Amino acid sequence: MSAYGVANLREVEIGPAIVEYLERIDATLRPFGGKFVIHGGAAELLEGSWKGDLIVIEFPDRATARAWYASAAYQKILKLRTDNAVGDVILVDGVSEGHRATDVLAG
Repeated sequence: MSAYGVANLREVEIGPAIVEYLERIDATLRPFGGKFVIHGGAAELLEGSWKGDLIVIEFPDRATARAWYASAAYQKILKLRTDNAVGDVILVDGVSEGHRATDVLAG
C-alpha cells in the first residue's frame, strides 16, 4: 500500500539554502521510488482556513518512506529546509483499492 510524506510548509524563506534543497531532493527520492504528487501550487479554499503550501510525496509503502527520510542523502539536505521554513511533516498510509468511507468504522 502506498504511503505519503505530507508537509504543510509555512513561512518559507526563499534563498540559496531552499534553492539548494530543491535542486538536491529529487536525487534523494529516486532510490526509494518517491515521487511528488503535489508540490505547492494555487489551492482553492473551500472551508476553514489554510496557510502555507501543501507538498505530498508518494512512496511504495511506509517502510520505504521512513527509510528515505532517515537516509544519509536526505539527512544531508534536511537542515537546508528546516532552517528556512516552518511547517509540519507527517507520514501517512494510503488506502487500498476500492476503499469506502465506512471502512474506517470497522476498526
